[in-house]
Amino acid sequence: MGRLTVTEQIDQKHEEDLQRLRGFRLLDDDFLTKCFEGDTASIELVLQIVLEKSDLKVLDVRTQVFVENLLNRSVRLDILAMDSTGAKLNVEVQRSDKGAGRKRARYNSSMMDANLLKKGEDFDKLPETWVIFITENDVMGKGLPLYPIERCFLGTGERFEDGSHILYVNGAYRGDTPIGKLMHDFSCTDAADMYYGTLADRVRFFKESKEGIEIMCRAMEDMRNQTLKEGAINSAKRMLADGILTLEKIAEYAGLPLDEVKKLKAERTA
Repeated sequence: MGRLTVTEQIDQKHEEDLQRLRGFRLLDDDFLTKCFEGDTASIELVLQIVLEKSDLKVLDVRTQVFVENLLNRSVRLDILAMDSTGAKLNVEVQRSDKGAGRKRARYNSSMMDANLLKKGEDFDKLPETWVIFITENDVMGKGLPLYPIERCFLGTGERFEDGSHILYVNGAYRGDTPIGKLMHDFSCTDAADMYYGTLADRVRFFKESKEGIEIMCRAMEDMRNQTLKEGAINSAKRMLADGILTLEKIAEYAGLPLDEVKKLKAERTA
């Protein structure tokens, strides 16, 4: 068999993307963030159920929010929402147990806090925050649908009430309850099998409509390009660490602009 033409390669990649799209679930973070992008109704439904607050109202939702730490590790939040009380709510979905570690929840919480006060603003102005991990497996292993974590006074068990909350949602939980039905929907590949119409409509749009499919295919292409770029940057960093090649050769071998390699070298030196 001869080598595929460029057109055939593009068609093959498109078919692979369509096949991948058919298998997506809301438990896949890239698909979730695209479905919830700018959609307050979907995240409002999810938060009402997992927080057991039927009157919760979401005023704003953003996806793939980059929270920068100039000195140390920055984070990218899957979903960041704000409710009508001013509370900030970070929702993360994790298929890997390792990705839902307890210290990651702590770090996300601290990074949110660090970016919520203006310079000189009083600490009492800090809004209530929630870090919510929806995990494919029961990472806590207790068989419960929800695992709320709160700071408390060890001597009395009373809550510390500092406005910081962490919640783990067991994505493996099933039951004839709102949370059981929601986790069922998060695991569905077909909108027709879902309980909640609000979520089913979003999944149906991105999987079955021409416009939605085009959006998802472009998103998958962007993700591929980003992965390739990150690989090139990592290769350039390794070559810089060796200190053998010139910057021009590193740029050539890594497939990066020379200016970008110079920037990587400056960052490494700093």
